[in-house]
Amino acid sequence: MTSSLVRKLAKKHGFDACHFSRPMIKAQDKDALSHWLANDYQANMTWMAEATRLERRKNPKRMLDDVQTVICLAMRHIPPPYDLKMAQQSKEQGVVASYAYGLDYHDVMKKRLKALAHDLDECLGKHGQRVYVDTAPVLEHALAASSGLGWQGKHSLTIHREYGSYLMLGEIFTTAYIEADQAASQHCGSCTACLDVCPTNAIIAPYVVDANLCISYLTIEYKGVIPRALRSKMGHHIYGCDDCQMVCPWNRKITPVDDILMVNQAHILPMLSKILALDEQGFRQHFRKSPVKRTGRVAMLRNVCVAMGNSCVSDFLPQLLVATKAEEVLIRVHAIWAISQLIAEPSSLLKHLGCLEKEEGDDDVLQEIAQCRKEAIAFAL
Repeated sequence: MTSSLVRKLAKKHGFDACHFSRPMIKAQDKDALSHWLANDYQANMTWMAEATRLERRKNPKRMLDDVQTVICLAMRHIPPPYDLKMAQQSKEQGVVASYAYGLDYHDVMKKRLKALAHDLDECLGKHGQRVYVDTAPVLEHALAASSGLGWQGKHSLTIHREYGSYLMLGEIFTTAYIEADQAASQHCGSCTACLDVCPTNAIIAPYVVDANLCISYLTIEYKGVIPRALRSKMGHHIYGCDDCQMVCPWNRKITPVDDILMVNQAHILPMLSKILALDEQGFRQHFRKSPVKRTGRVAMLRNVCVAMGNSCVSDFLPQLLVATKAEEVLIRVHAIWAISQLIAEPSSLLKHLGCLEKEEGDDDVLQEIAQCRKEAIAFAL
């Protein structure tokens, strides 16, 4: 049977799950995507709404001529080796999403997908094929659900009955006909744990995430000034967020996973002070072959400043004061905010702000100083 053969090959190449779907998106998923975009929940990820890309998401047949089957595959990664309480108490350390502890899964999975595709040519004969890992306009969670790999949880991620949601998804589009699997059924029930725990209330409704509020978006994709109203809610997250997955009942008894991505222990609850001290070369070396590199040094140091501001650790002040002299405006803005959160005495804070203002020429930084001064004065009254 063709499907059994392909599953065996997928397992051989390191995939934990392999399921098959027709290249079609259900009407309800198309409508959900349209509604999401109509409300600008994609934030500044403008490519999500581009006409050509949008059409391909809604109609996977446009991804490959004569495509008949989408092979949906998943690799597991280790979950956070700590609970939420521990993460919140680790005031001098930053929180990194667990999928980013080791090698960049995009690179690892793409190599495995290409190797699997090569073997498919050997056993099924030559067919048109395309492999995709996250970066293409593919509605991967909807296809995963249609293939029976897992259902889309209320946090919007795919949940597998045995492996939970700590998954990385990839697809092979092929012109070969392989019998489709039965679609997955929903098993979230009345649970709202993921909605309730979200620090910024980004999961505004079951299955709907507003990227404008999402910590993963803010710390990875977004390269601008983080809205002030969200900074204090971000806690110690400096790259992504696993909170909604950490409370999911389906992740309580997941089977152990091999260290397929070569986990770097230095990326698990890293010391904030060490990251803030990195120059460009140091950043590239520290996060070499890691998905963290995609956020860039400047945005990462911005995130670290916010985490320091939320830490209640006054020992960070000398390093943050140095950061207020950084060449990059983005770092200076958030370093000043962090200082305003750590200096409890209004008169002392106002003195620091006055000194910083005299040496500052950027309007955005001056605006941040003015807002911090306003808050300090209000607090003193």
